[in-house]
Amino acid sequence: MQRTTIRRLIILATLSICGIIVTQIYWVSNAFNLREKQLDQSIHIALQTVAEQIAAYNKSTLPIADVVNQVASDYFIVNVNDVIDVNILELYLKREFGKRNLQLDFEYGIYDCTTDKMMYGSYIRMRNTPPHEQATIVISRELPKYDKFIYYFGVSFPQKKRYLLYDMRLWIFSSSMILLLVLFFAYAMYVILAQRRLAEIQKDFVDNMTHEFQTPISTIHIAADVLLTPDIIKQPERLHRYAQIIKKEAQRLHKQVESILQASRAERIGLTLQKENLNLNELIIETVQYFQLQLKEKGREAVIQTHLPSENIIINADGSHLTNLIINLLDNAVKYSGTGPHINIRLFAHNGQLCLQVADNGPGIPEKYRRKIFHKFYRIPTGNLHNVKGFGLGLHYVQNVVKAHGWQIRLVCPPAGGSIFEVLIPNYQRI
Repeated sequence: MQRTTIRRLIILATLSICGIIVTQIYWVSNAFNLREKQLDQSIHIALQTVAEQIAAYNKSTLPIADVVNQVASDYFIVNVNDVIDVNILELYLKREFGKRNLQLDFEYGIYDCTTDKMMYGSYIRMRNTPPHEQATIVISRELPKYDKFIYYFGVSFPQKKRYLLYDMRLWIFSSSMILLLVLFFAYAMYVILAQRRLAEIQKDFVDNMTHEFQTPISTIHIAADVLLTPDIIKQPERLHRYAQIIKKEAQRLHKQVESILQASRAERIGLTLQKENLNLNELIIETVQYFQLQLKEKGREAVIQTHLPSENIIINADGSHLTNLIINLLDNAVKYSGTGPHINIRLFAHNGQLCLQVADNGPGIPEKYRRKIFHKFYRIPTGNLHNVKGFGLGLHYVQNVVKAHGWQIRLVCPPAGGSIFEVLIPNYQRI
């Protein structure tokens, strides 16, 4: 499947998911608001009836308007225009709420004009509240006053939102199922994309391996044909030269296969470290000398300059893996610096940590590839060109060594060009 097709599918899927989520939120919000309006209307009718019953009990007349006022989402004021008997009020409230099946806890208070305070009545439980929920119920005991009336009572519903949410449990359940379905779909898309990336990496690896193996195999094949000629026995020098070619190319193949097996082994069981106290100055110098000898054997040259502190730096690390780490960074710098590679190795303290820095004079790494260069088998795309050899395992191995030691590695690409790899080592000693 082409990349553009997958991108379109992802965009359409994302828009569909967003549409489903927005629609569900809209309907749930509307349903909640509608249910709240219905509940408020039922409460309003019940309180209006209670006010009429109190007026009939007191043989008084209710105001023409504004008998029941909702001053907050969960607080109602009822103007009865006469004194109120607490026992009668509680009885009427329970009866009217029960008639309308309002299984909603409430608390009420009566305004006392002599003290200018809301006198607390009681907290009424209209349903059996579980013990674990009783601890979460907050009783105000100080209901707010209402300045417009003189003879009135207030009713508060502290559990109103919880009551509404419980009443909408089917809506919440369906919304949760839709959310779970969306998460599953998103995870499935992530797995599909991850599998596609893995397939691309495997394809690139096979292509790279084919290119890497093609040259030595072709060379061995040609050399073998020469050795099979009848007259080669009469030319010992030529025989020896072609035998050396076969041996050299076989060693090259062995090294490439070994690098793949080593990467696979490290991925499966991890790196085994044999730590010891190392003189990092000496190790860097010896590693650079060894690497330059390897370059000369391959017929290549590179200027490698070391900038080390005057005092010796001692760290606790695995010498073999640390040497390979430096060689991989140097080899990577030489490969991507083109002609005339110039490499600087610096060792210095930075923000309380030791910084091992390897800088080259290459073209640098584009920003879109910088986060991927440490991935296994990943290589920066170069089109149909295959000028740089390798399987994309070097920097992945470097990252594994760094992680195994508990260090950090970062890449810096200056605007002027070049790449700088920095390994940050927290624990070290100066001698």
